[in-house]
Amino acid sequence: MSAITAQTVNDLRQRTGAGLMDCKKALVEANGDTEKAVEILRIKGVATRNKKADRKASEGILAVQVSADGRTSTLLELNCETDFVAKNENFIALAKELVGQAAGNGV
Repeated sequence: MSAITAQTVNDLRQRTGAGLMDCKKALVEANGDTEKAVEILRIKGVATRNKKADRKASEGILAVQVSADGRTSTLLELNCETDFVAKNENFIALAKELVGQAAGNGV
């Protein structure tokens, strides 16, 4: 087993995008083998995605943009999982940006 250093954990994190603790646990489970740790993270990632797939995005906002001549309008529904996100200024700004882009492109 090779030593699991902070640099090894960081390299795995940079490579996979997984969290630090997940990388460390995967390296421990893989006995320091980076390639095996990548595979472990990939398998666990699939399991995590499957768990999240069943969650409902039941909160969100509507954004509307009407053309300057009043002849067309664009309606956008942007959903999220919590009302905290739906009320967040960044989420609202995203909805406004998306409806503007959609309207500008005739969608």
